[in-house]
Amino acid sequence: MRLIFEQSASLIFNPERWLGMESVEKPCVISCGILQKEIEYLLEKGDIDVKVHFLSERLHNDYNLLDRALNGAVKKHRKQSPEGVIVVYGDLCLGFNGEMKKLIDKYDVVKVDALNCIDCLLGGKGKLLEMDPDHKYLFLNPAFIKFAENIRGKTKEMTREMFSMLDGIVLLDSMGDLDAYQSKIDEIADHTGLPIFERKNIGLEGFKDVLFEALDRHQRKRFANQ
Repeated sequence: MRLIFEQSASLIFNPERWLGMESVEKPCVISCGILQKEIEYLLEKGDIDVKVHFLSERLHNDYNLLDRALNGAVKKHRKQSPEGVIVVYGDLCLGFNGEMKKLIDKYDVVKVDALNCIDCLLGGKGKLLEMDPDHKYLFLNPAFIKFAENIRGKTKEMTREMFSMLDGIVLLDSMGDLDAYQSKIDEIADHTGLPIFERKNIGLEGFKDVLFEALDRHQRKRFANQ
């Protein structure tokens, strides 16, 4: 069984092995659109070989809408993907009372070990809490910069009140393209009244770690059930 697992896992993590095997099914990753650029880059580089279905990052505005969309996506792609489904969402993306765990258990699928999308980028396993245990910072990567533009009050004063419990902004650059968003960053800082506390050039290693671990766990689960 170990040999069978290693051969199958090598197909996911070394997609050049798929050459001449186009008919072989691939697992499906269902992910938040916040991580679309990173996942598409890994696909283009050949680091992973999976099918991908992205849900809009705007669904984060409403737990109920995201719950319905994610339930629908998992249900649909479990039927369409014989190789199974991996969910790239955080533990807290549907709420703080175990809602995500209930969904994952309901469909018996694998999810990345992370609290939310930002934790995914940092490598998951609660690394976000290590950096920000008191929840005092607004973390922005390029996708969240676009998302945060829509989180505003009717006036600048109302927006600043919304963010008044925070101490500052932490910028995360996973793709080396953060400088292209400087004007948007300045605009968010102005509207929220939050200073730029820190910039971290995190690269993709942390995200690759949490994604690859989930893919590996998915494969082990599949072969354990055969």
